[in-house]
Amino acid sequence: MSGVAGHIGLDVREAERFLYREARLADEHDYDGWEALWTDDALYWVPAGGDDTDPERQMSVIYDNRHRIATRIKQLKTGKRYAQSPPSNLRRLISNVEIVTVEGTDTVVGANFLIVESRERGTTMWAGRATYRLRRAGDDIRLAYKKVVLVDSAQALFTLAFLI
Repeated sequence: MSGVAGHIGLDVREAERFLYREARLADEHDYDGWEALWTDDALYWVPAGGDDTDPERQMSVIYDNRHRIATRIKQLKTGKRYAQSPPSNLRRLISNVEIVTVEGTDTVVGANFLIVESRERGTTMWAGRATYRLRRAGDDIRLAYKKVVLVDSAQALFTLAFLI
């Protein structure tokens, strides 16, 4: 845990509060609020087929830079993203939040999650581990990186048209 003692990074309570807020914004389809959490150099990645893939060489479920995150949000807000019309009913549980390391101005945080998605086809549960790179921006905290590794990422997945 290099650099954690006496660090300028976040403590675990600050990280938890941020992750809970990010989850609530996504669950409640507050797309503007969720998008505002991201830094300009952000990366949002959901690997396909496991944790140890290379997104530059292998398929990903999502591999978005900041511009692509904005495009994804614009598509969701049109109401024409038919996989999310009507929007899924979502609730997330975040647990096992831990500070992994502090790298410069970024605090790397790991957390387990369980998402319950309710749609006409039924209820689906999505579970996994997420890695976040959180950065102080004045009095605020911003999200510079989010990697979501699904427990069943090696299986065929239902559409992930919502914010995971």
